Amino acid sequence: MACSIVQFCYFQDLQAARDFLFPELREETPSGALRRDPSKSTNWEDDGWGAWEETDPQEPEEEGNTCKTQRTSWLQDCVLSLSPTNDLMVIAREQKAVFLVPKWKCSDKGKEEMQFAVGWSGSLNVEEGERVTSALCIPLASQKRSSTGRPDWTCIVVGFTSGYVRFYTENGVLLLAQLLNEDTVLQLKCRTYEIPRHPGVTEQNEELSILYPAAIVTIDGFSLFQSLRACRNQVAKAAASGNENIQPPPLAYKKWGLQDIDTIIDHASIGIMTLSPFDQMKTASNIGGFNAAIKNSPPAMSQYITVGSNPFTGFFYALEGSTQPLLSHVALAVASKLTSALFNAASGWLGWKSKHEEEAVQKQKPKMEPATPLAVRFGLPDSRRHGESISLSPCNTLAAVTDDFGRVILLDVTRGIAIRMWKGYRDAQIGWIQIVEDLHERVPEKVDFSPFGNTQGPSRVAQFLVIYAPRRGILEVWSTQQGPRVGAFNVGKHCRLLYPGYKIMGLNNVTSQSWQPQTYQICLVDPISASVKTVNVPFHLALSDKKSERAKDMHLVKKLAALLKVKSPDPDMMETEIKELILDIKYPATKKQALESILGSERLPFSCLKNITETLMDTLKNQELESVDEGLFQFCANKQKLLHLYESVSQLNSLDFHSDTPFSDNDLAVLLRLDEKELHKLQTLLDKYKQETTRTCVRFSDDKDGVLPVKTFLEYLEYEKDVLNIKKISEAEYVALGSFFFWKCLHGESSTGDMCHTLESAGLSPQQLLSLLLSVWLSKEKDILDKPQSVCCLHTMLSLLSKMKVAIDDTWDSQSVSPWWQQMRVACVQSENNGAALLSAHVGHSVAAQISNNIIEKKFSQTALGADAEALTDSWEALSLDTEYWKLLLKQLEDCLLLQTLLHTKGSPQTSKVSLLQAEPLPRLSVKKLLEGGKGGIADSVAKWVFKQDFSPELLKLANKGDVENPDELKEGINKCLLDMSEEEADLGAIPELLHLAYEQFPCSLELDVLHAHCCWEYVVQWNKDPEEARYFVRSIEHLKHILNAHVQNGIALMMWNTFLAKRFSSATYLMDKVGKSPKDRLCRRDVGMSDTAMTSFLGSCLDLLQTLLEADVSRDEMQVPVLDTEDAWLSVEGPISIVELALEQKHIHYPLVEHHSILCSILYAVMRFSLKTVKPLALFDSKGKNAFFKDLTSIQLLPSGEMDPNFISIRQQFLLKVVSAAVQAQHSVTKDRESSEEAALTPFGKDLDWPGLAVDLSHHLQVNEDAVRRHYVGELYNYGVDHLAEEAILQVHDKEVLASQLLVLTGQRLAHALLHTQTKEGMELLARLPPTLCTWLKAMNPQDLQNTEVPIATTAKLVNKVMELLPENHGQYSLALHLIEAVEAIRLPSL
Repeated sequence: MACSIVQFCYFQDLQAARDFLFPELREETPSGALRRDPSKSTNWEDDGWGAWEETDPQEPEEEGNTCKTQRTSWLQDCVLSLSPTNDLMVIAREQKAVFLVPKWKCSDKGKEEMQFAVGWSGSLNVEEGERVTSALCIPLASQKRSSTGRPDWTCIVVGFTSGYVRFYTENGVLLLAQLLNEDTVLQLKCRTYEIPRHPGVTEQNEELSILYPAAIVTIDGFSLFQSLRACRNQVAKAAASGNENIQPPPLAYKKWGLQDIDTIIDHASIGIMTLSPFDQMKTASNIGGFNAAIKNSPPAMSQYITVGSNPFTGFFYALEGSTQPLLSHVALAVASKLTSALFNAASGWLGWKSKHEEEAVQKQKPKMEPATPLAVRFGLPDSRRHGESISLSPCNTLAAVTDDFGRVILLDVTRGIAIRMWKGYRDAQIGWIQIVEDLHERVPEKVDFSPFGNTQGPSRVAQFLVIYAPRRGILEVWSTQQGPRVGAFNVGKHCRLLYPGYKIMGLNNVTSQSWQPQTYQICLVDPISASVKTVNVPFHLALSDKKSERAKDMHLVKKLAALLKVKSPDPDMMETEIKELILDIKYPATKKQALESILGSERLPFSCLKNITETLMDTLKNQELESVDEGLFQFCANKQKLLHLYESVSQLNSLDFHSDTPFSDNDLAVLLRLDEKELHKLQTLLDKYKQETTRTCVRFSDDKDGVLPVKTFLEYLEYEKDVLNIKKISEAEYVALGSFFFWKCLHGESSTGDMCHTLESAGLSPQQLLSLLLSVWLSKEKDILDKPQSVCCLHTMLSLLSKMKVAIDDTWDSQSVSPWWQQMRVACVQSENNGAALLSAHVGHSVAAQISNNIIEKKFSQTALGADAEALTDSWEALSLDTEYWKLLLKQLEDCLLLQTLLHTKGSPQTSKVSLLQAEPLPRLSVKKLLEGGKGGIADSVAKWVFKQDFSPELLKLANKGDVENPDELKEGINKCLLDMSEEEADLGAIPELLHLAYEQFPCSLELDVLHAHCCWEYVVQWNKDPEEARYFVRSIEHLKHILNAHVQNGIALMMWNTFLAKRFSSATYLMDKVGKSPKDRLCRRDVGMSDTAMTSFLGSCLDLLQTLLEADVSRDEMQVPVLDTEDAWLSVEGPISIVELALEQKHIHYPLVEHHSILCSILYAVMRFSLKTVKPLALFDSKGKNAFFKDLTSIQLLPSGEMDPNFISIRQQFLLKVVSAAVQAQHSVTKDRESSEEAALTPFGKDLDWPGLAVDLSHHLQVNEDAVRRHYVGELYNYGVDHLAEEAILQVHDKEVLASQLLVLTGQRLAHALLHTQTKEGMELLARLPPTLCTWLKAMNPQDLQNTEVPIATTAKLVNKVMELLPENHGQYSLALHLIEAVEAIRLPSL
């Protein structure tokens, strides 16, 4: 029970406030420096708030340290004020201010906490050049009788360098403005009503004091309270109607001109005081000499203390009644409209005047009342010392002063002397804490209770001085007047200490007694952690050690804590010392704290704890009843009961108890009420489940079940009104407690009956015991599956628990649901350990049936004859509503177990790279998760498993074919499928069989189309997370193509396009159109979010999807919409709508529009696939075609029709010919060897398209002559020397005459290369024998256009003959062809 510093509030976005007040500091703050909620945006009203990008450049590096210091110490340069009720905080600088209001928010850790959020921000200055110098947040009391003690509203008082004092609401609405002196406002301070502690203390009035450089103005609190309420009402009415005007009462104030002092920095208004007769005579003699006359009654005086220089501290006394209060004209700021009621409109004297009149009134200063002179009576003269601040204690008897020498001086206000000084506190900030003693914490004394008054005397009050030294970053708490330091905290060097020194304004001696609002006397604002803290100081720290029993008790507690940390070799001696210490402690609360620390010690053995508790309990019983603290007695009694329970359970667990009864499968079948076939099915299912789950199970050798330290046991349980309850503990702690009770019993190593009796007698309810038992059973699945005998133990334990009182309600009948069994079913439904859950459900069903039969048998035996009663056997089961629920649960758990087994199954290790997405573990299943997962939850779980294993769609299809009568044939087909997929044999293990069982168990949920749809969606979702993994998208399209029903296929494809593809597709289109070629990797990543390689595959997959969408739209009219059924056991599923249901809700596509997009996709894919240049894809389409792109595929758009502009057709033809050339080059380039040529025919993720065929199809849609594309294809094949393919392609050409002319030129190029460029002797001789016409023609040929010049002459001879076949005899080049035949034959002869 020492001093503590507590965080009670945080800032939601302190950095935004800093950036608003210090625009030059706007930049990224280091992570973790400030707590900031990125989801919250503040409505800043500053005109220049949005111009963040236009900030000044950063300062040079040499000024970096200064800038860094300013970023952390910015709060020191601001004016800060916090309402004592924590309703409002003001941070102001120069002309700007931010009002922060507290709100309850949920933190990052999920805890509810109070956070200061920006309620208003803006500029406060009205006159040019004026700045904020001081601010106060004054909470005003509510006048309603039903008020709960919270303030009605909070007024913000702000002082300016112009001399104005303005009053605002929490929303920044100006209420009134006063100019009471033309000097700068130095300080604002407030005093609120406090009930006098003693009858002789003068009752102080409420007031607001304003300090100027040479004057003090005090405004009467009652007058101010009434004026502020009237102004607030007037503003509200003006905002509503705009025409009402109620003049508020004028302010009553006093103005004193302070004389005989050089400079004033701060002040404190002590209030009204009355001198004693001796002090009166002393004062009169000092002022008037020994002949001075003395009045019979001492006069009342208002005392003021100033700090500054010459004198360092000045004491002023103003006689009451010496001057009349002045009445000010209230400058009411009322706006005619709500919008003009804010600062930018209500900035004059009277807000309803026109703008010109307002300016005129503002320029005309109000009349200044002269100040009443007030000379300093005395002071603390110190010419070198300059005071910086003064803080008055709450009891008005002490004041703390700081100076420029780094000293803190404690003043006695009444005597006017310095009584204490602290050194080494430069730039210190000070405040006070007043603590009232709690009478209930006093030591009970043996006194006769009196019905009248309090026998323990009045509460005592202690004053503590709080000093914050920013240079050292330390916060200290000192006991006054001459007390020691009682607390010190390291808090950082950039905090601000706030000490309001007042509470709520508007209370009086009647209302203040019923109001007990929570107020904070002192607060520390930490900008680094963005938090607000307060200091808690116990009252006993103010007491001296000689008189304080509490201090003695705390000493004993510290001694006890030190003793508990030491490992003593003699436990008995340590026990004796601990007993002496705890018995010496006097205070009940401290004694309770000591006992808690003893019971929480890990070093003390159980016997020691038991003996100490019994000793303390005996001591309390021997005391007189009146002097025993009831709370302490009850606490000891409860702990003693818990220790007794711990001892009993430990003894039962330590007994050597073993059941020798043999346990067979037949016994298990009878126990669970199953026949041999059902038991075999259950065991087979559990064996498969255990085989798959034990692969990933990790267990440490030092794990000890059923062992729980006594310290932990006491932390988990508590007694409340003789009822033993389990505290709110974590799941792991809950299992540990249950293991302590039941683990030995479940293993047959402890007596089940004795344990249940012990726990029941201790006060634990059967429901709590059942919950603990199930938590142990369900969490220890591996051990339970390894030991089938534990099922018998669970059956026995559950039977005993069910027979306890209040377990099963006596009024329960077969037509209602028993809460007891419902609790067990809920636990099984929520468990993710499906094997243990299934076993426990079988046991529960068996016990429930047995109890139900017994109840029915009793009722039946009373009415039936004995012969009929003998007909009731164990095989007969009474029909009840609970029985039906058990059967349903068993079916659900069986399904869930099979599904979980499948999802745990793994194929052979994949040789290909496994991505991080596939490496993520699958979540475990439970019946509850499947029931909440919607109709598609089961298929979605399997789809995630398929994605993780990366199985091909063919495997899913093969596993669904036929029965498993010929598993070898099925496995052979699946292995063949895997061989085709991964080019290596894979060991699938039990996957085909489990998949087939899953299909049989879920004929509706895992229907093949539904499963393919979910797999397709899962792959595309994972691809969207990492678009670089293009194989995911390819696999998604494969699953899409395997969907047989066109309605589902159409819907899934359309959803994929709209959700994941359309945006990326449009980005890729605009990027490629902008650069006019296949973009580089950097641009692809920037605009589309993937690399150039991934974008190529993406466009190819998009083309596949659009083609699939077109095919599905054609075939969907011939198919019926599928009916989506659900298995009977899963009819109660709830949750999100399934993917297939969403797919069936999709609209029909507009076929021409999809075809239009397919054409564009083909063009983009070709550009990326072959890295084509000087191609702008959108330039191939007219305006209608461009406008139709990227619209909803189900909408009807205006598409190009009729004849196309020849210019477009020409551009399109050039593009298609370029694609054909690039495709032939990619396939048949002679610069590659054979292997690379084979690889070139493949894309990175599968076989390449038939690009020439695709170009012909595109030419049909783009209105390009198809024959021109075919002829170009034939020419390119001959150009690359692939004559055998070219001869096949010639068959598709219609205009063979034009083709022959083109091939004639190519033949000439080949001959020209053979004769002219080889430069052989035979070639030269042959060239000389050729006709001149042919020689001239050959010389005109350019062989450099040939891509393959190494074609055999025999192949060229075939080409010439082909040309002769195609050319008609009347063709102009027919004779040239004849000469070519002769030339080719002449070349061939020497080579033969």
